[in-house]
Amino acid sequence: MIRRTLGRTGLEVTQLGYGSMGLRGPRTWGIRVVSDEDADEFLNLVLDSGINFIDTSPDYGISEQRIGEYIGSRRSEFVLATKCGCAYTQHEDHLEIDHIWEPDVVRRNLESSLRRLRTDHIDILQFHGGDAATLQRTGLIDLLLDFRSQGMIKFIGVSSSLPHLPDMIELGVFDTYQIPYSCLAPQHHDLITSAAQTGAGIIIRGGIAQGGPEAEIQRPALNDVWTRANLDELLPEGMRRAELILRYTLTHPHCHTSIVGTCNHQHLAENIASANAGPLSREIYQQVTERIARLET
Repeated sequence: MIRRTLGRTGLEVTQLGYGSMGLRGPRTWGIRVVSDEDADEFLNLVLDSGINFIDTSPDYGISEQRIGEYIGSRRSEFVLATKCGCAYTQHEDHLEIDHIWEPDVVRRNLESSLRRLRTDHIDILQFHGGDAATLQRTGLIDLLLDFRSQGMIKFIGVSSSLPHLPDMIELGVFDTYQIPYSCLAPQHHDLITSAAQTGAGIIIRGGIAQGGPEAEIQRPALNDVWTRANLDELLPEGMRRAELILRYTLTHPHCHTSIVGTCNHQHLAENIASANAGPLSREIYQQVTERIARLET
């Protein structure tokens, strides 16, 4: 699989990463319930397929626990990213998610993640949101730097978006930024470049736009962008809509890895094939970009 250097971290990561929210278990949001046996099989398939970047979070139900249990013995084969600032309450049929920017919460997050993931270090610990002023005022950035000096984590990152992302970039302290982006939601295109220019690694989420018009769970707002831009007209023969969306994301010059979450074997194989096909042609990339831009004028 195509690999990129994740900015100044120096980590070599596959341009297609795996987002593990779908492994959150039967008692979260009640969507796409995945059994323990299927989670075991699928996580090992992800690694066997060559993907070496896995993103998770304490917010994702039992995702961390499953990663630790089913592929913890293969820890040397993948770069592991998780998050902090996460507080949640487990109800009978769902998780109630909150984010609290206090040292005790972040410290508990890391301790719990290390235990559940069955590892002695996290490659990238990311703030799960927040704003620059709060993270500075509460001493949380210094806390993560202390974790790094102790060897508990290797790099610090943030998962962010507008309106908070510009101030996060301005801090200049993060080794990685996780940012939402696709041709159907391109608002962060220039900010991705700005973040990369600090030397940071760029992790794209939403890079396949949840599958676009072909998605199992439909997102009408994203479908509307596809339809109004008439992107079907640009599809080369034999190319699926989801392939166009994912390859557009991977064509961004500063996309080091794009995490795509699925628990469907066929979708995983299709995503891998799309990533291995490489960037879109310059002509198609420009045409998609221009059509989307016209919708915003």
